[in-house]
Amino acid sequence: MRKIIALLVVAAVLATAYWVYQEQGGGNPLAFLKQYVENGEVATFKARYTPEQLMETHYKELLANENHSFESSETKFYPYLLMEVKYTQPDKRSREGVLLWSLVDGEMVLNTSTWEKTHGYRDAIEAGANRNDFRLMQALAKSKGTANSEQLEKELHVDKEMLQSWIESAVAKHLIVKRGSEYQLHFQDPKLIISPETKMSEGLVKKPYSFSQRLSKRYSQNQIEKISKAAFGDDFTIRTATEVFLPTYKINVVNPDGSISSTWWNAITGQLIPTRIGE
Repeated sequence: MRKIIALLVVAAVLATAYWVYQEQGGGNPLAFLKQYVENGEVATFKARYTPEQLMETHYKELLANENHSFESSETKFYPYLLMEVKYTQPDKRSREGVLLWSLVDGEMVLNTSTWEKTHGYRDAIEAGANRNDFRLMQALAKSKGTANSEQLEKELHVDKEMLQSWIESAVAKHLIVKRGSEYQLHFQDPKLIISPETKMSEGLVKKPYSFSQRLSKRYSQNQIEKISKAAFGDDFTIRTATEVFLPTYKINVVNPDGSISSTWWNAITGQLIPTRIGE
């Protein structure tokens, strides 16, 4: 009897999904079914601002003149990986904390109050950086981004032959470049020397969402876990990992020629997100 009831429930869900699918004009039935099933609730940071507050506060910069007008706003959920971690501090003491890492831009959040992030980890993910690449990059970062071979040997405590193999690997991956007799990080304003912990000041809540509100991930959980282990060494370990979301607002403005300009805003800090994060 239980099996029959379960089958009837599944059939009812599928029938309802198909009816809504037909009402909305059809399309790819498999994609639609996935969207229908995945609609539900997400764990998201609690928003401090509403789109209306941001439009009022930034009215002058969003609307150049009276010929521009607000069209609409949309809420989008930006995916992050929240990891409970253990690591060793420079004084060799063990510490436990949490790490928040973007699944879209590949960078770690340092502080949720300001949403300050690292810079350089996305390139490291793309390049497939390993632990030795990070040791070399971190040594350069300690030297303000530039150092010669002798300085690197002293900092890393390795012989010339091993150092040369590390350098060749990092150069081939475009993580560092050679400038005369010196090597430098191949990032603009890198931010690599960090503690593997995010300063958390925001709580999580459950919110309903539709599948279309979730932004697509560029990086997988496996990629984030792999790069964090490469960056933070053998004593770094991940105890748990959970996907969570940052609420963002897409604010649309109608231009005089009828075109639409869109900007993205962080619902926690109320700040403009400088790069377009996709729809």
